[in-house]
Amino acid sequence: MKADLRRILSETACLDVPIETLSDSDDLYAAGLSSLGSVRVMMAIEEEFDIEIPGELITPDFFRSIDSLVNTIGQVRAGEVGGAEATTRPCADKP
Repeated sequence: MKADLRRILSETACLDVPIETLSDSDDLYAAGLSSLGSVRVMMAIEEEFDIEIPGELITPDFFRSIDSLVNTIGQVRAGEVGGAEATTRPCADKP
């Protein structure tokens, strides 16, 4: 999952530094993540992992680091937040 997130970040986040220079716990905002970049990253994560991130989780802490992204995605997949209906996209089987 971390490799997928690193790819997503490198393709969508427009960071000021190469993703390869960041550790999993480095602050993505300090690396140049903007609010627009956060939206792009969130949309790419939802598409890549076929999940819908509940609104209450869309906070600066969610985007803080690769580790925080992994933790939140895991919670959503496990149904620990937002209810079971929020863990997968509605009509995910349709193009």
